[in-house]
Order: sequence, then structure tokens, then C-alpha cells
Amino acid sequence: QCAQSCRLPYDLVLDGQTVPLGEVKYLLSPQDLAAFRAAPDLAELGVHTLKIEGRYKGPAYVISAVEAWRRWIDAVVREGGPQPADEAQVAHDLAEMAVVYSRGFGDGFLGGADHQHLVEGRFPKHRGLLLGQVTAIDGDRVEVAPHPNGRPRSGGLALGTERTAPVAARSVALPVLGGSTRDNTGAGIAPATPRAGMGVVFDQGNPQGEEPGGPIFAVEDLGRGRWRLGFGRPGPRMDRVRVGDRVWLTGDPAVERRARKLLEAEVSGRVPLRLVVAGSAGQPLQVEARAAGFAARAASPMPLEPAAQGGLTEALLRSKLGAVGNTPFDLLDLDTRGLSPGLHLPVSALKALRREVLGALLPQVERGPARTLDPAPAVPRLRAPVAAPREATAPTLIPLCRTEAHLEAVLTAGFAEVELDWMERAGLERAVERARAAGLRVHIATPRVQKPGEEGFDRRIARLEPEGVLVRHFGALVHFDEHPDERRPELHGDFSLNVTNSLTAGRLLALGLDTLTAAHDLDAAQLFALLPEVPRGRLAVTVHHHIPTFHTEHCVYAHLLSDGRDIRSCGQPCQDHLIELADHQGLRHPVVVDPACRNTVYNAQAQSAASLVPRLLDAGVRRFRVEFVREDTGEALRILAGYQALLRGDLAPRDLLERLR
Repeated sequence: QCAQSCRLPYDLVLDGQTVPLGEVKYLLSPQDLAAFRAAPDLAELGVHTLKIEGRYKGPAYVISAVEAWRRWIDAVVREGGPQPADEAQVAHDLAEMAVVYSRGFGDGFLGGADHQHLVEGRFPKHRGLLLGQVTAIDGDRVEVAPHPNGRPRSGGLALGTERTAPVAARSVALPVLGGSTRDNTGAGIAPATPRAGMGVVFDQGNPQGEEPGGPIFAVEDLGRGRWRLGFGRPGPRMDRVRVGDRVWLTGDPAVERRARKLLEAEVSGRVPLRLVVAGSAGQPLQVEARAAGFAARAASPMPLEPAAQGGLTEALLRSKLGAVGNTPFDLLDLDTRGLSPGLHLPVSALKALRREVLGALLPQVERGPARTLDPAPAVPRLRAPVAAPREATAPTLIPLCRTEAHLEAVLTAGFAEVELDWMERAGLERAVERARAAGLRVHIATPRVQKPGEEGFDRRIARLEPEGVLVRHFGALVHFDEHPDERRPELHGDFSLNVTNSLTAGRLLALGLDTLTAAHDLDAAQLFALLPEVPRGRLAVTVHHHIPTFHTEHCVYAHLLSDGRDIRSCGQPCQDHLIELADHQGLRHPVVVDPACRNTVYNAQAQSAASLVPRLLDAGVRRFRVEFVREDTGEALRILAGYQALLRGDLAPRDLLERLR
């Protein structure tokens, strides 16, 4: 079972109150990406390689997915593009894949943000292909009919019956791959067709529990998508099956047998060989052999002559030149386009040519490509020019604020510098004005991710003329570093730049960052190993924060508190509500929206590096960050006062940790 945040169950906590959502527990669990609709656009853009990725998938899924994509790619690049028959094949292939392993399929984000379709929230793992719902039970037989609502949807679920947001459909497709005015549910899937031997499960809203299910023993087609399924032993406990249960097909022995047959087949291990044959009357027969990036050539000692009968047909050439049984080669392709028709060469000469050309090719393949290793050490050449250390200063505690309550604490505590990480522009402008009026140096955080076309976020920050920018992506580094010197703010790299080694640190400093923040991936030993390799005073360390455990384009607010697909139709419930996700231990993890509408889930419990601070000071660290998420003013004041006392030496780390509990 995957332990990522997106596959774990949560209760929705809205404005401090738990909102029952019934069977919907997996609030971050997206459907699987099946971007068939995007493939033509990707090819048009010049994409040459597509990746199939997945964990916990068995051989049957791998085979069905690879075969389906091979067929679809061939159709996409074929002259005239995909035809209706190709689309029908994709629908059939998706149905097969869904039976083998599926949490639902969709376009993901390649069709733009669609917060109503990305997440169903009812299961974190394989569910299968929806057959319908139980309408009648008779002993070991059940009748199944199409479900009136199709796949379950959970959009707007937290609103109950009070759905006031705009309708989810959008009027025009976003300018993205696979864009649709309807939805991002992906390519169509063929209707489910049950067969004896296929597995089913009766969905009772408990995907991690023991739901009834088993193999089908008999199938009767009742027409109009209705089926009568017969069960035996082993099989489901029929006393637990209920009318209204959704029925999912969860396994197909035919696909499993196909996978098993492929796995059990002997692997040849041979090297694919291509032969190119050319020649004309009165000239030698030329043969070129290609394999593994190498080539060898040979020519017959005698010229080609007009044939009295069939001559050098492709079948004859395959038989004599392609007889590679005692070699590691396997004839993949024979190209005879350069050979004039109606010519003759003795069979003995063909065999001699084969031996000569393969004898020249084989040593090259066995030797492999020539590789020369430079004996000089590589690391010094990879290092960027060493950045200058910062002038020695007193240790500085930098608070990062996300709310007015945080900023109030910073102003009350008398800080000289603050970092602002605000969701909405108007609130950020007010916070900047308030901090400036109190004489603080203002640093503004960029979004964590900025895609092409979103450069406006950088321009908005620049218009506020901050003294510094907390840089979270490379685009912002380039944007602000290109400012004239008199207008260039200080640039402080955040953890998302992933500084885990000295090569990365040196490169980023050379590109214009004034300081870096150590990546959260580093443990204490790794952090102290990195510090001597970075110019003194140029590495900042976050000493108190809530770890961001999950960052996603999907908006939990828009999904559960509206019917809207994106910011244009969701009504922006994030402006009026606060969401937390409560885990199985009862811990409430805040969900914070950034200016680009992306959601970050923060760990409920703050993490402190107070015990490391004395050693960090000795190692030359002078910039220490404290980050707030949902703390009130009093709590923020208490945290700030504790870390100020720690940096002054007035409070021991263990006492601070005790105070923070």
C-alpha cells in the first residue's frame, strides 16, 4: 500500500468543524493518468518519447498498457492521424486496463485544471471497471443494471444541498493539451462486458476492508446493459451483498494468461540485425549489416549476372544472408530497395558474404562503444566560481508570515525584517504597506511552481518593490536577477530549489542568489557536511516550520466547496473558508492555497531544529527562518520570543523545546 499523502484517508475539517462526507475519505487521491487525448498534441509539439509509469502494477497491466500505447502512437503518427477505428480500439484497451488495474482514468492536468473530475475520493487503489449496480439478488445470482449516475462524483459534497457556485462546465477549452469544453475525464472507455472467470467486487464504500467479491461462474446478457451474474465457490458471501451496491470488474484471467505466456516464453537475448542489400548487373553485390549502433560491409568477389529464373528474391536472401542461427544476432529487417531485380549470384557466394559481413560486425558489438575516461577529477570542473562569504553579522531570525495574525506578532515583537507569503494580491499589498509603515524590510515569497504564461506573478511582486524575494523556482531567479543593480532585490533561495549538495549550492549562488535555504531532505549529519562547502553566511536554515507534505495543482476547496472546475467558476471558497485534513490519528493538517490556486498540505505538528542551533551558529549560519501556517498572534509571539532567546544564548534548546510543547 502506497504511503504517500495522496493515497491516505482523511476527514474534512471545515472552519474547525468536521464535515461528514460518507464514503469519500481519500480527498487527495487522483485518478490515473491516461493521456490518450493529449498524444496528438504532444506529437505536434515535437515530443519524441512518452513514458509509462506506475508502481504496484503487475505483468498483465504492463502488457495491456504498453500494447495499447504502441497501437495508439502508431495511429497518431500515421498519415491522416487516428481514425474512428483507432479510437474504438483505445476505448477497448482502456476497458481492459481498467479491469486489470484502475483508480479511474482521466487527462490529469494535461487538459487544464478540472477540480471536479481529478479526484473521486472513494478509494486509493485498484477499483476496476464499473459494470453497474445490483438491482436484484436470487441465491447465488445477482442482476446488475447500469448505474443511473455512472461513476461516483464528489464535487461540492461538503456543501450538502446548498450549491450556489457557478456551473462547472466551461465555455471554451483551455489552451492546453487535450483541452475539452466538457471535462478532463479522458478518452472514452468501452462498456463493460463480463465473462465467466472475471473477478468482481461489490462496492460497499470500504475499499481497504473485506468487501464481498469473487470470480464469475456464469453470465447471462439481459440486454440494455443489464446482466445476470452467477457465482459459486469460491465466491462472495451473498448474505453481505446488497441491492444498490456498485459492481466493479476487477480481474480478467484472459489477460493474466496472456501475460503469463509472455513471461514464460524463452527470451532469445539476441541482438536485432538489419541487412541492407544493393547492386546492379555487372557490379558486385553489396551487403551492409547493422546492429547495436555498429555497421560492417562486404562485397561479392564476382559481379551480379542476369538470372535465368527467379533470381535473388527476398525469400532467397532471407534464407541465405539471414541464416544467423549460430550467432547472437536475430534478423529484424532486410532492405532490398537498392538491388535491381532479375539478378543472380551463386548461393555459395551469398553464404560467404554472410560469414564475412557478420565476422566483421560481431567483434564490434562484443567490444561495445569506445569509452574514454578522463583521469582528471571531475568535481573541480563542475564547481561554479566560489561566491564570496557574506560579511559577518549577528544571527538573524527571519519570520515568514501567511496571515495578518502572524504579521501582528512580528510587529509586536519588534522585528526588522519579515518574509510575506500571501495567497491573494490585495492582502499582500496591505501587508506590505503595514510592514513598511513599521519600518520593516519586506521580503516577498514567490509561488512554489510557475508555469509558462504565469510570469505575471513575478511582475506583481516586482511592482511592490520589496527589499528581498524568497525565490522558489528558477524563473523568478532569472526574472529578478536581470533587474538593474539599483532596483535588484536581495534574492534568497527557498528549500524548493533542492539544495542538497555543494555543486547545486555553488551553481545557484553563481546564478545570482544571495543566500540559499538548505533542502528539507537533509538530515543533521548531511546538513553539517554541506555547511563547510558553502561560503560562510550564505546558507540559511529553517529552524521551525510545518513540513509541506504535499503540493498539488488540485484544489480541495474548489472540489468540495463548489461545482467549479477552475478559478473562473469555483467562486473562490478559499477566500472565506479554512480547510484541514484530519488523519487516522486525529491530527489536523492545514491545506493552504497559493496565488496560483495550488494547494499545499502542511503537517499538523511543527518541526523544530532548536537542538542544532548552537552547532549551526558555530558553523557560520547567520540566517534562521521561522515559518508560520495557521498560528494565532499569541502562539506566534511565543514561538518568536523563544527562538530569539535561543539565538541570544538566554535559553537552552531543551528548554525551548519544552516551552513549545
